[in-house]
Amino acid sequence: MPVVRGCNLPDDLFYDVPNNLWYRDEGDGTYTVGMTMIATGMAGQLVAFTAKKAGKSIAAGKSCATVESGKWVGPAKLGFDAEIVAVNDDLTATPRLANDDTYGAGWMVRIKPEDASATGILTPGSAVAAPYEAKMAADEFAGCA
Repeated sequence: MPVVRGCNLPDDLFYDVPNNLWYRDEGDGTYTVGMTMIATGMAGQLVAFTAKKAGKSIAAGKSCATVESGKWVGPAKLGFDAEIVAVNDDLTATPRLANDDTYGAGWMVRIKPEDASATGILTPGSAVAAPYEAKMAADEFAGCA
């Protein structure tokens, strides 16, 4: 598993580095999506999570959810056109799950890409260390403590 500046990036996932999101291929044409450990490290403890509704189509670069911490409020932007097929209601009820179990119970939404080839923009976990090192340097983020 790549570890960049103390942040774990499981190699069985895919990453949208510019948007700090991870994607897990569920093998049925859908992907589970969540915030990376880097995103939760930068945001701090999450206090609110509000996802768009299942059935909603989201355009590339648009928000599938709004995330709020004590020091930040912002969108979770998808890297490609997709339909939301499921929302993590447990995360809505307990936003800190994104901090406590980033790559498990802290997932945000499950999506179905409108075009399966669009997922080619994602970086496989085995190749994500260098892009994240560069992004963290550019964002002046020291890393996960």
